[in-house]
This record gives sequence, C-alpha cells and structure tokens, in this order.
Amino acid sequence: MTQFRLTQISDTHLARRLQLLTDNFDHVRAHIDATRPDIVVNSGDLSFDGPTSRKDLEFAKSLHEALPVPCRYLPGNHDLGDNPTAIGPVPPHPATEPLRQNFIDVIGEDRWRFEEAGWCFIGLNSLIMNTGIESEAEQFDWLASELGRVNGKPVALFIHKPLFLNTPGDPELESSAIRYVPQPRRQQLIEMLGKVNLRLIASGHVHQRRDFTFGHTRHVWAPSAAFKISEARQELIGIKECGLVEYRFASDSFEVRHVKAQGQIDIDLDDVLKASKS
Repeated sequence: MTQFRLTQISDTHLARRLQLLTDNFDHVRAHIDATRPDIVVNSGDLSFDGPTSRKDLEFAKSLHEALPVPCRYLPGNHDLGDNPTAIGPVPPHPATEPLRQNFIDVIGEDRWRFEEAGWCFIGLNSLIMNTGIESEAEQFDWLASELGRVNGKPVALFIHKPLFLNTPGDPELESSAIRYVPQPRRQQLIEMLGKVNLRLIASGHVHQRRDFTFGHTRHVWAPSAAFKISEARQELIGIKECGLVEYRFASDSFEVRHVKAQGQIDIDLDDVLKASKS
C-alpha cells in the first residue's frame, strides 16, 4: 500500500442514556462511511463512565462495531480509571489491573503495533503509567521490543494523554498535571522514543484541538467527538470544538486534516452533565 488513510476520533464518551453524545457519534459515523479511510483509531475515552459502568463500555463497543471500516482502540481515563501524579489530587477512579482487564474483555487489546505504507504505528495505554501495576512494566518491555525492530521506519505514536503541554521541560507543576503523561514515566517514554524516527504523536483527552511541532515530531491533539468544556471549567489551550482528524501517510511523509463531521455540534459539558442526571 503506497498510501494509508487513517481517521482519528477521540473522547466519544458514549452511554446509552446520553442521546446527545450518541447523535454526535452518528454524525461521525456517517462521515466515516462517506470518506472510507483504511482504519479508524479511537484514542481513548470511548465510554462516559467505564470504571463504574461496564454497560457504557459495551454500548460504546457496539456503536464502533457498526463503523464501515476496521477500528483500533486505546483506553482513556473514562474507560479504565486514571493514573496517579506526583502533584495534584488522587484520581477518583485509579487505574487498576481489574479495570484494565475489564476494558480488554469488552473492547479488546489496550496496546498495538502495525505497519502500513512504510510506517510503524504504535498505540500505548497511557493510563497504567505511574501506577506500579504489573502490566505497566510489561508494556514498557513490549515497547522496547517493538521499537527495536522498527528498522528505521518513521513512527506514529497514538496515546490518550498528550506527553506534555509545550516541551518536555515544562515546569514541574505542568509536567505532573493529570492532563499529561505523568512523571517519571513520561521521561522514560521520551528517552525510549528518542531512539527511533518518531514523526507523529497523536493524542486526545484534553477536549481541545491543537497541532504543533517540537523538534522533528508533530503533536496532534484530537478534539472530543462528543463535547467541549467551557472556559469556566478549563483554561483555553487550543481550539474548543468537537471534531476529528484525518491523516494520509505515504512512504516518508504524512498530511493532517482537521475536520468536523457534517451535523456534529459543539455540545457543552454542563449540558451533558445535566442530561446524565435526568
């Protein structure tokens, strides 16, 4: 395959009881049906409340199974809980091995690697980083093995949480925030990735669209497919809107297109929370 078309969706936050979010997903699904990429990647938070509701995960999986093209998944904090940080509050639902297994049982693998169009694509579970559970060390061992056989190919990494805000040397308060891959695992990950031709890091989680380059790596933050978060709840970092990201990979290059599906609307989190309580 000389070209490979990939569509990234993220933070779909699906639950049967939240029709507003299902409607937005239906518009995304129609867009994917019309454009027919080679694959779809959901970079995490498939469900609204996976840690406490397996039914949310099951509902999310059922809607993704109706997509007309193959799909790969990564877990988000709303799927299997969050990771601890050196600074900041303890997450209400810490990521655990049972919650990880629940995700795998319902959704499928929580990390993956494949090759297309001369590229190596890697997906990682960022939520188990810094937890100390057995699968955290297993994933780093697996990653070291996979990176060892890249053989010079350009690498595209997909992960739920962005690595950092602007640079690896962001102030400690920012670098340890719950929003990004936490230290000290972030530094370990950066050092491992520094040994390969890392060209893209695609993430979600923040519910803001952002696209910047640091060094020779482009960082693309996919917006939520479901809802945006008001500035009263979250500071402005990028563009607050719903949407998705389309990529076209060739042998040593790639293109990025930021789009919104026709009919997709910018629902506010406050309206979602009201609906969840009704």
